[in-house]
Amino acid sequence: MTTELPSDLDSTASATASTPFEVAEFFAGIGLARLGLERGGSFKVTWANDLDAQKHDMYKGHFADATEHYVLRDIREIASDIRSELAPGPVDLAWASFPCTDLSLAGGRSGLAGKHSSTFWDFTDVIEAMGERDGKKPAVIALENVNGFATSHNGADMKAAIERLNTLGYWADVVTLDGRRFVPQSRPRLFVVAGREDLPKPAVDDRRDTALRPAWLDRVLDDKDLTTYRTQLDEPPALRTTGWTDLVDADDDRDVEWWDDNRVAHFESQLSDLNKARVEKLSSEPDASYRTAYRRTRNGVPAWEIREDDVAGCLRTARGGSSKQAVVRMQKNERMRVRWMTAREYAKLMGAPGYILPSKRNQAIMGFGDAVCVDAVAWLTEHYLKMLLENHRKRESLPAQRTALSH
Repeated sequence: MTTELPSDLDSTASATASTPFEVAEFFAGIGLARLGLERGGSFKVTWANDLDAQKHDMYKGHFADATEHYVLRDIREIASDIRSELAPGPVDLAWASFPCTDLSLAGGRSGLAGKHSSTFWDFTDVIEAMGERDGKKPAVIALENVNGFATSHNGADMKAAIERLNTLGYWADVVTLDGRRFVPQSRPRLFVVAGREDLPKPAVDDRRDTALRPAWLDRVLDDKDLTTYRTQLDEPPALRTTGWTDLVDADDDRDVEWWDDNRVAHFESQLSDLNKARVEKLSSEPDASYRTAYRRTRNGVPAWEIREDDVAGCLRTARGGSSKQAVVRMQKNERMRVRWMTAREYAKLMGAPGYILPSKRNQAIMGFGDAVCVDAVAWLTEHYLKMLLENHRKRESLPAQRTALSH
C-alpha cells in the first residue's frame, strides 16, 4: 500500500530539496570553481579562502558578496583556530584546488612533501577539525589538481592522499577531465571525489580504460589497501579540435597589441622547419587562421612552437619564459601577425567570458592561469557532486518523514 505524505510534509520536503548545498571553497583563487558549482547545480559558497592578495582582489571585483565570506589567510593557521569566526562553518561540500606547483611537470616534482602542494595535509587537518567541532565532517570532498598528481613519486603521493581521506572516514573516486571537452583549450585535470562513509553509494562502474578513468588510474583505484569506488557516470563530451579561431578578440580590439615588424621577424627566426611549414600552409588559406604559440628552450636554444590544431595550449601563470602564449594570425596575401594573448581571451578559454577583469593584464593572467576550467567543474557538479548530495539529503530526510507520519 502506498502512503501519501501529508501536504505540510510535502512542502517541507520540497523546501529542503530547493535549499542550496553549502560549500567551503579552499584555495579559492579568483573563484572559477564557484562559477562552475553555481552553473552545475544548486550550490552556494558560504566560505572561501586563499593566501594570494591579487587573486583575492579579482574575486572581490567579480563577486559582490566576497567581503562576507572570503578569508585572506594561510590555510596552515585555520585548523588551529577552527572555532574562530574566520574558520568555515558546517558545509555540505569542501572543494579544494590545492597548489599543483610540486606535482606538475613545470614544477620541481617534490610531490606532497613540497612547499606548496603539502598544503593538502593542512586542508585535511581543517576537515578533521571541522568534524571535531561540528560532530560531522562535510558530506563530500572534491579535490582538483594536475594529472601528475596520480603519478607523482610513482603513485605514492596519490595513495598517501587517499589513505588520509580514508582515515577521515571517506571513500574516494578519481577521474580525469580535460577542459578541451568544453572549451578550445588543452587543460587535463584530475578530480578526486570523496564521499563520507555514511553516504548512499551510487551505481558502480565496472568498466575499465574509459575517458574518465583511463588505464593509468587503475593502479590507485584497484589498490586493495585503499577504500575507493568507481561511480557510474555519463560519458563526457568528445575532445574539441576547433573553436579557438571563433573566440579570439577582434583584430582591432583595444586590448589587442600587435607586435612590430622587427619583433615578428625575430619570432620567425626562432621557428623550426616544421613550424615554418605550418605557417606556410595556413598563410595560403583565404580565411584568417589563428593559432597559439609557446616559447620553448630546446638544447639551450630558444624556439617558438605553433600549435597545429585550432585549440589553445594549456594556460599557465605569467611566471617563466614559456608560460605566456602568443597568438599568430595567418591569411593569404597578408603578412603574418603576432601578439600576446589578451586577458579576455584567457577568461574565454577558462569558460568565464563575462568575468570582470582587473586593470592589470598580468594580474588577470596569473589568476586565470592558476584556476580551474569553469565548464569542467560544472560538468562534474551536474553529473556527480549534485547526485551524491541529493541522495544524501534524501536519506537524511527519511527519519523526519517517518516521525511526521507517526504523529
